[in-house]
Formats: sequence, C-alpha cells, structure tokens
Amino acid sequence: MTAPLCPGDLLAGRYQLERVLGIGGMGVVYRARDLLHEQFGEPRSSVALKVLGECFSECPDAHVLLYSEFSLTRSLLHPGVVRMFGFDVDTRRQLAFFTMELMHGMTLDRLLLERPAGFGWHEWQPMALQLLDALAYAHGQGVLHGDVKPGNVMVGEAGIRLFDFGLGQSQAMTGLPGMDRHRISAWTPAYVAPELLEGAELSASADVYGAACVLYQMAQGRRPGERNPTHVLNRPRQLPRHCWPALRTALAMDPAQRTITVAEVREALAGRSWRWLA
Repeated sequence: MTAPLCPGDLLAGRYQLERVLGIGGMGVVYRARDLLHEQFGEPRSSVALKVLGECFSECPDAHVLLYSEFSLTRSLLHPGVVRMFGFDVDTRRQLAFFTMELMHGMTLDRLLLERPAGFGWHEWQPMALQLLDALAYAHGQGVLHGDVKPGNVMVGEAGIRLFDFGLGQSQAMTGLPGMDRHRISAWTPAYVAPELLEGAELSASADVYGAACVLYQMAQGRRPGERNPTHVLNRPRQLPRHCWPALRTALAMDPAQRTITVAEVREALAGRSWRWLA
C-alpha cells in the first residue's frame, strides 16, 4: 500500500506538495510548487495537483480513471473551464497524478453557506450564464461533465470556473481509456439525475438536470426537493417569470420530459425567447 502523501513530499522530482486544497468523492487536490519552473524564474510556479483518493488508488486500473479526466478536460479551451497542464507518474511511489491551473476564489458550495437565502437576480444571472456557457461549450465539444454540483464550481474575481470532470465522458473522442462508471458511486445524490441512479448511461440531459439543481439552489437558497419530499417546485421569488418555464423543464425528474438543452436554458435566462411562454 502506498504511504499517504504529506506536505513537503516531492512528486516526480519536480512538484513539492504544500497543502490540501480539497477532497472530493474520488480524488484529492493539493497546492504544489513546480520547482522546475521556479528554477527558471517563473513567477507563477504554483499549481493544483490531483491524485486519486485512497479508496480508488488501490484499484488496478485507477490510473485509467485519472487519465480519462485529464484527457477530457485538456480538450476544453474555455475561460469557464479549468486548464490542464500535464499528466505524470511518480515512479518511486507508482502514483499517477495530473497538474492544472491553481484557481483562486471560493467553491460555490462554500459560498452558498454564506448566502442561505440565495442570490438576488443581479448577482444570480451573470453567474448562471457563465456556468451555462462553460457547460454548453463542453457539450459542443462532445464532452459530458457527469457531476455538476456547487462543489465543482469555483467563484472568483475572474468569474465562474467549472472543474472536476472525473465522472465525465466524451461523445466525440475515440480511443481514450475508459472505466465503467457503474463500478463506483461517487455521484452526489442531491444533484445527480434520477435516471443515473437507476443505471442509465450519462447523457447531456443528465448534465442539464445537475446544472438546473445548482441554479435553483443559487436562487432559492436550498436544493430542489429539500424540505419538500413531493418535489413540487415553485418559482424562486427573485427569478423572473419568463425564466421559470425553462428552468422547471430542466428540473424534470423524468428525462423524457427534460426536453431542453443547456444552450436553451442559457438563452432563456439571458432574456431571449424560448419556445414556451411563461
């Protein structure tokens, strides 16, 4: 069994770990110094470095899952999506990892704790549009995120950034290594589309549901269905009436009734007409 990583550890003779930035369902992200870039005088030498969590790192094909996430995200070049740098293996520890840009700000789940009543429209709309822009771009590139939730959204001065494509899949890229997602249970139940819990394959519609849950919580201060087990949803007071039909459709529990794309939700929230009227 690989010894746990600690601050000060050096990976691949180059990356010195400083501290843990976050722990997710499958992985651990560290802040690290890129000593090679430091040696050449690079002023921005800090990176975020991701390894699989202990329960996944012992799987024989765990590196496949990590490389899949790296490959998917590396294909996306958008200001609303985290940028990948490189994939590497520390041969002494037999530990795979990848590096990415060090994002500055606060994850949306932490920010929501400070805003129990949600965001007002003038704050909510720009954030919502940026999140949907990033997700619509990914879908346009044939990439599904698979785990859209507040903990995978960074809010900073530069705006919204979407990250952690660890449960994602590519609809366009062939030849990438794959891993059966049904072997793992890393979804967050409050944001996962119901059909995924029943064994359905990941789809763009499932991403639509996850994004809609995030947007609803941002507007209402609580998740869809929270304190309301019948899942009867009412329009958040600060959400204009013309936006509600699109968001309500995106929140449909039945995927057959979730007849809307991320781009269409974005158009509706931007104030442009959608095919339904409020």
